[in-house]
Amino acid sequence: MDEEIDSEFIVKLTDFLGFDKERVRHLIEKNYLARNWGRYEYLLRFDKEISHVERGTVLYEQDSSFEMITGFPKIRRAMILDPTVKKHFIGLEKVAVEEKMNGYNVRIAAVKNDILAITRSGYVCPYTTQKAKEKLNLKFFEDFPELVLYAEMVGPDNPYISKDIYNVESVEFYVFDVREKNSGKPFSISKKQEILEKYGFFQVKFFGEIPLETAPEEIVKIVRKLGEKEHEGVVIKDPEMILSPLKYTSSQSNCSDLRHAFKFYNEAGRDYMLSRIVREGFQTVEWNENEAEFEKRCMQLGKSILNPLRESIKKVKEGQRLYEEARIRVRDLKTVANFQVYLNRFGIDTVFEEPKVVGGEYLITIRKINKSTTDKTQAIWQGELW
Repeated sequence: MDEEIDSEFIVKLTDFLGFDKERVRHLIEKNYLARNWGRYEYLLRFDKEISHVERGTVLYEQDSSFEMITGFPKIRRAMILDPTVKKHFIGLEKVAVEEKMNGYNVRIAAVKNDILAITRSGYVCPYTTQKAKEKLNLKFFEDFPELVLYAEMVGPDNPYISKDIYNVESVEFYVFDVREKNSGKPFSISKKQEILEKYGFFQVKFFGEIPLETAPEEIVKIVRKLGEKEHEGVVIKDPEMILSPLKYTSSQSNCSDLRHAFKFYNEAGRDYMLSRIVREGFQTVEWNENEAEFEKRCMQLGKSILNPLRESIKKVKEGQRLYEEARIRVRDLKTVANFQVYLNRFGIDTVFEEPKVVGGEYLITIRKINKSTTDKTQAIWQGELW
């Protein structure tokens, strides 16, 4: 952009965001408000939370102004259910309880005559976008271009979080929120369910509206059952979506996260690991576990930490490199090439294996090399101090 156009652009942004001109310039200079890549360069994304704007929010020029797709609202965590739920939702008669699925968060929206799947960070993933176009009823976006679907992409062909626990053959999108562009205002639970049903979208499982007084004990029962199936947990919502939601997860979900974290211990943050261990401490007390139940929890927690750690150390000792294995399924190999470029831009070291034809589509296994943990473990075996 030349100086004059750049100036015009800044003024329009200033008017739209309600920030002063110098602040907008500062955000752009620091890349807190940055352009996307390649063909999506017209999309601006917030790389961090700024004032009232969530991280991952994207905006783009539309007519004489801008249109904005708000980021994922923060969902606070309940460490214990009672009294947290009653305190947070004080004044409500009932709370709505939905499943928190273990997938990849995306926002799907109509943007400049295209359908895009936008990640939590505000990037456009080519693979997720292609799958959304194949899987979703796109008439929804013709009828409601002003609305955004907030969804989890789940299934074994999800290259970010591959799970076989949801009875999905490849990938599916389960919608948990419908929100308006610009304002980010969510639909109420009943209005959301009605519109999603009309267009045939999958929805996250709904456990019903539960009286606030009995909600903590009812949610414990739900989470216990979800944990038995290795599912993640629940999101507790105001049925009118005025008060912010809360999330609460199962012990099995915490341990699954820890298994992954300790497999690649030098990549995972210490806060990530510690928070999940602390959750286990609160849950065992809240659930009033007896000694046998507590011992079982200790074994589950200990194994989720030490088993993957032991396996990683052994593999490196034997001269192997550590990697995560994922897979994608596509109709067009062009999507594979685009996805490989996309991952490379993030500096992710990948090996894409030769495509296999499965049911008229191409199935590709991807190895994501975890260099940091491999190198650190190798160095320790060679005598480096911790």
